[in-house]
Amino acid sequence: MYSYIKGTVTEILTGAITLENNNIGYYINVSNPYNYKINEEVTVYLYTNVKEDEYSLFGFNNRDDLELFLRLINVKGLGPKLALNMFGTCTANGIKDAIERENILYLTKIPKIGDKIARQIILDLKGKLMVKEDNNIKGFDELVNVLENLGYKNIDIKKVLPNINPELELEVQIKEALKLLMK
Repeated sequence: MYSYIKGTVTEILTGAITLENNNIGYYINVSNPYNYKINEEVTVYLYTNVKEDEYSLFGFNNRDDLELFLRLINVKGLGPKLALNMFGTCTANGIKDAIERENILYLTKIPKIGDKIARQIILDLKGKLMVKEDNNIKGFDELVNVLENLGYKNIDIKKVLPNINPELELEVQIKEALKLLMK
């Protein structure tokens, strides 16, 4: 429902902050509320969780963390509260790296993440997470998103990117990429 809210932090609570915007205080669940300061002006990127008996907001400092969170909550057995808990213990890049390297030990050190859930996270997300620092995909963000949405794995996409001209229009890039992926 909401993409982000800009406002002033008015309260720091256990596991949450209150963010005031236009005289309305939004209770936002965050991984580490102590990263915020009272009266600080911030932008918080949001996920809105609507259930039959609950309406919750989950907040992140940047869009990349939110995107990883959205992928994590689609893993069977991993809800929003548990996924948010992962960000309190680890960085987004640490989580991505652990998934790509199949590092179950790293994931199970996160509170409430057991062996079964760690294996499910790896099974569902390995090869699907894009690390922004990867030089092969710089300038191809839109193309990579389109190909991932078509069901191609990130590993396969990275292999064909060097053969595509980044100056071409997106539609032409997609056609070229699909030709190379079908070989």
